[in-house]
Parts: sequence; C-alpha cells; structure tokens
Amino acid sequence: MSVMNLREFFTRYIAVLNTHKFDQLVEFIHDELLVNGHRVTLSQMILELEGHVAAVPDLVWRVENIAVEGDQVAAHLINKGTPVREWFGSMPNGSSVEFAEHVFHKIRDGRFYEQNFLLDKFSVQNQLAPQ
Repeated sequence: MSVMNLREFFTRYIAVLNTHKFDQLVEFIHDELLVNGHRVTLSQMILELEGHVAAVPDLVWRVENIAVEGDQVAAHLINKGTPVREWFGSMPNGSSVEFAEHVFHKIRDGRFYEQNFLLDKFSVQNQLAPQ
C-alpha cells in the first residue's frame, strides 16, 4: 500500500473503532495477529474491545499524529470516554477520562498482522481516583 493508502486505511480503522462495529474489523485485521508479543485471534481482540466499550460506552479514539513507513503505521491517539463500571482497576466517578495511546501496526496482505501499543492507564486511574 502507498503512504496515502495506509493513512486512509488507518483512518477507516479508527472510524470502525469509534462506531463500535467491531465485526467490521475483519477488513483490517488478520484472523491471528501478534499483540504486544502475544498471539491473539481476531475474536479475542473483539472480545477485549467489547469489554472496554461495556465499561466505557462512549469510548472514542482520536488520531493526534500518524506516521507511515513501508508496511508500518505508528500513531499517537487520544482516547476519551466516561466509565460506567470498573475499568483498568478503578471505579467510575461520573467523570470523563482522556488518555494517550501509542500504537504501532504492521501490515501484510492488506491487513494488520502485528500490533504493539502502550496505554496511559496511570492517567486513567488518576482521573478516576476519589477526590
């Protein structure tokens, strides 16, 4: 894929995440992929995302920065939502949280086959801490 096609591909991927239509991820992700060094199936990834949305029904991902090189996409995301149940080990307090995510994807045959990410869970926990 060209740089422009990869940017558009990643933008469409984020749009699917934001609509929470995770069954559409088959267009973007291989049936098996490597996530932070662990083999994961697409079904397992969908279950994980559904768990996040169950805890944070209005969860959205916003792309702040994106870089494309070869078959790789790197992005700095800002994620935002209002937890309604325990999430990342913290109880909801009625407030929205906003936190950074850094993600690196590798693409083969037009879909992601490897993903490495880092979420700022500490920021979420601080924002949900009792005042």
